[in-house]
Amino acid sequence: MLVSAGKIVPEGLKYAKFTPANFKLKRALVVTKLSRYEFEQLRHPELSQDQLQQKLRDRGTDVEMVLYLHKVHKDFERRVVQSFQDVGCEVKLSSRLEFRSSLSKDVMSWADVIVPVGGDGTFLLSAGRASPLFALSQQKTPIVGFNSDPLRSEGRLMLPKHYSDNPADAVSRIKSGDFKWMHRSRVRTTMLGSNGKIPESTDLFRHTEVKMEQVTTAPEMLDQDMASKYKAKMKRILPYLALNEVFIGEHLSARVSHLQLVLDHQDVVNKTKCSGLCVSTGTGSTSWHTSINRITSRDVDDLLRSLPNSSSKDVMMLRQNAEEIAQRYNQGLLFAPDDPRLCYSIREQICVGVWPSPKTFKERDFVQTVFVKSHCIDANLVIDGSISYPFNDGAKVLLEVHPEDALLTIALD
Repeated sequence: MLVSAGKIVPEGLKYAKFTPANFKLKRALVVTKLSRYEFEQLRHPELSQDQLQQKLRDRGTDVEMVLYLHKVHKDFERRVVQSFQDVGCEVKLSSRLEFRSSLSKDVMSWADVIVPVGGDGTFLLSAGRASPLFALSQQKTPIVGFNSDPLRSEGRLMLPKHYSDNPADAVSRIKSGDFKWMHRSRVRTTMLGSNGKIPESTDLFRHTEVKMEQVTTAPEMLDQDMASKYKAKMKRILPYLALNEVFIGEHLSARVSHLQLVLDHQDVVNKTKCSGLCVSTGTGSTSWHTSINRITSRDVDDLLRSLPNSSSKDVMMLRQNAEEIAQRYNQGLLFAPDDPRLCYSIREQICVGVWPSPKTFKERDFVQTVFVKSHCIDANLVIDGSISYPFNDGAKVLLEVHPEDALLTIALD
């Protein structure tokens, strides 16, 4: 749902009470991605620039291209910063690495807007920090992203690509209030157990443990119905909300993931063996969700050729339009960013013998809530491909959407 900027929205509308009524752009926190060259510098801090470049050449890396892309990104980063400064906005600049490790609630409260500059990964990182759990007040900090390299990056979460050519135009529109508010639903992840403890997470970007001192949530007692249904006593909400998806599966992808699912608090326990579970939002439906479920023109053609009347004129005409049919099907996989539903997808579900149980269990469907119990050996629960928690045999989690968790973003066009 889009709500006009700077206007009070009727209270009955979804998300209305979470929309800023008097947004003013005075302070911008620009979060910039690490270029490949900067990443290599971090990996080899003991090397000089000449030594690093020689090491990369010896490895077979196209150093000239790496340096060129680094320059493209840094030049665009400076243009974005200058665009905000030109409209009288105070700017603080943070790298993606700094943003992960040292961002405080004070900085989040200081900013009127968070501006990821890079690709979708940088946007997802920024969204993870733009959470009610990171804010000092109920006022949400909106996000607007710029794609720093639209020729080589799709950047679906960023502003349209023509604003990469002219970021000053976008900033001017934001400053004048000529934009729309967009709310993107996010997945709230709640661990269920006997003691309310949660394991330490791993940052997949840096492959290091993420300490939770500044971003922790208190354990709560489950109500009697929930405690009885899911055989748990305590719950604890994880401090990170998923904008795209939550994935659950064995760490070693070749190993079968054994999971139990309860959908929408029903009395049916669905048992599956598969390559993992992906629970997606509308925002994430353009990403991994589509990759898992999409079909190709060859799939359509193979299906049509398997029909008893495959040589008929009608079927032959359909085969000639296999590409269009596949595109229409894939387009139908998408749903709106503010949709309050989740869509779960079972990857490569085993469908022989007793699996799945019951046989009517769907590989993909829309739901309001998903309860998952693990019977895995070495599994992980991963939020937006970034933050990973161990999720082994006996671990339980509830995935759901709450309107107040929605990410507030700025939309142009």
